[in-house]
Formats: sequence, C-alpha cells, structure tokens
Amino acid sequence: MSHILVIEDEEDIRTIIVEILRAENFDVIEAENGEIGVELAKNESPDLIICDIKMPKLDGYGVMIQLQEIPSTQTIPLIFLTAKSTKSDLRMGMELGADDYLTKPFTRDELLGAITTRLAKQMAVEQESQKQVDELRNNITHSLPHELRTPLNGILNLAQFLIEDYDTIERDEAMEMLKEICVSGERLYRLTHNFLLYAELARIEQQPKQARKLLDYGEQSFTRTIIQDLAIQKCLNVNRKDDLHLELQEVVVKISQSKFTKIVEEIIDNALKFSDFGKPIQIQSYFQDKKLNILVIDQGRGMTPTQIAKLGAYMQFDRKLYEQQGSGLGLIIAKLLTELHGGELNITSSPGQQTIVHVILPGKLSI
Repeated sequence: MSHILVIEDEEDIRTIIVEILRAENFDVIEAENGEIGVELAKNESPDLIICDIKMPKLDGYGVMIQLQEIPSTQTIPLIFLTAKSTKSDLRMGMELGADDYLTKPFTRDELLGAITTRLAKQMAVEQESQKQVDELRNNITHSLPHELRTPLNGILNLAQFLIEDYDTIERDEAMEMLKEICVSGERLYRLTHNFLLYAELARIEQQPKQARKLLDYGEQSFTRTIIQDLAIQKCLNVNRKDDLHLELQEVVVKISQSKFTKIVEEIIDNALKFSDFGKPIQIQSYFQDKKLNILVIDQGRGMTPTQIAKLGAYMQFDRKLYEQQGSGLGLIIAKLLTELHGGELNITSSPGQQTIVHVILPGKLSI
C-alpha cells in the first residue's frame, strides 16, 4: 500500500483529495500547511507528496527547497497543485525538482492518473538502483578479497621469510625483499584509500547540498605542471618514459590540487595499466569553450561499448585473460570527482586498438 502525504491549506480541497485516495486504498496523511508538511515528510517518509503551491507560512516552493536539503526526502516524488500554470510557474517548479503539476480544478481521473504515473516511475528508478547496488555488491564480493589478499600475502610471506632466515640472508637480498614489502604496502594503502574515497564521493553525490559546497570551496589548480610532472613520474616508474608524448596548455581549474591530481593520476594509471611497453601514451590538454579538456590516449586492449556503459566500481573485465593490478575503482573515482566539480568524463574505445579518456572541467586561461 502506497503512503501519500497531502499538503493543502484549503480544507475542502484537502478533504476531497484524501477521500478519493483512501477510496483507492492508499494510506494517506495530511497537513494543513507547508511547515507541518515538511515535518511529516521527515518523520513519515511517504512514497509520494501532493502539495499546493500557494499557502501561508511556507508555500509549495519553500516546501520543495526544504525537502531537497534533507537526505531522506530528496528523492520523494512531488506533484504540485496550482490554481494557475503559467510557463514561469512550471519552469520554477521543475527547476526545483517537482515531478508533475495538476491545475485546479482537476478531475478524479487526472489525480489518480498523475499519482499512478509518478509511483510507477519511482518504482522503476528504485528497481534500477537496487540492481546497481546488487551488481556492485557482487563485484565487491568477487574482486575486493583478491585485491586485499594479494598484497597482504606478499607482505606476510616476505616478512616471515626475513624473520626465519634473518641470520643467513644476504644484505642485498634482504633489501630487495624489503622493497617488495614496501611496494605491496603502498598497493594495499592505495586500495584502502580508493575504497574509502569512493564511498565518500558516492555519499556526496547523493546529497546535492554537499556537492554545491564542494564546488564553492574556492580552491584552484594550475594544471600544466601537475599533468606534466605526474605523467613523467608515472612513466618513469614503469620504464616507459619513451612512450610518453605530451602536448599541454596551461589552464586554471576551480578544484583543489589534491583532487585534480587524483583525477589525472587515475586516468594515466589506466592508460599505462592496459597498454603494453613500447605503445605510445599521448596526453593532451587544451582550453576550449571556457573549459579545460584533457585527452589521455593509449594504444592498448580497449573496451567494448557494453563495457564502457557498465563502467562502475569494482567492474573488472576479462579477468581470466588479463592480470589486473588495482580494484577497478580508478576511473569511477576520476569520473565522480570530475562530475562533482561541474565537469564530465567520457570514454571512447576500439577493442584491441585505442582508448581515449576525455576529461572536461570548467576553467580559464592562466594570465
């Protein structure tokens, strides 16, 4: 049984709506003004809200704004009731997040039709969301234990060997083992950091108010040196300096250096991880239409359109054919960070030939 909140200051209209809905076996709660309606929405978590626009104390637009600021009520479908429906009214309501309008006077069939449509769409959204959650849970279940176990086993096995053979092992050999322990520890640290960062970004993504604070924080980054230094260091680490080709323009973006570095690090790592030694890695940055554009192009194994469409946390493709280092979180973290700062990340790829990761962020030319 669907739970519906009716917020209407005119008692006669409110009574009629409530009676119609109860006759259709809906569970209905009612509020005579916007302030009471917001409190009921927080406490009762209705499946749908029907709200008049013109009300004393707190009008329908005010109700919508307050509901958008509360995580538990942000996604509740809302149908506005209005005595007029000018284009400006419709535009304002839709910009605030209203799902539908009913103009007074409306018929019983119009009311029930609007409710049925909104509830059906909400159910479809929830089912898709649950499907994604189930897919993420399945991917985590299969990949995360392996990703944790691999570096942890390396650390434990080498440490145990050093302990047991401490008196007989050569200094140079011991140093090599210690280096391997350090590499495994760094890999484990990065995996843990990425997992926690992804969880935090996913939480922020679901809370528009926090996302706006992130955008308004005021930090900025000069991008050319960050991209250049990071790309050179990453390629040196895997002996691929000769594969790197840079063509960079200085652009300033409104994002902290740490977050911008994280985006660049993950897309470069992806190119190095999935292309072979000797294959070129091209990195370009340029300013166009008041935006920074970054292109990272590799001649690696690529992805199919289906794989790109299903890109998500812990989504690793062809695991049996390719040994992957990393949890598969890198690109999705880069994508979330980019989108939370008003940009976009797109991928085009031809399997076995080429992959292009294109990051776009609002920016300006350096003076």
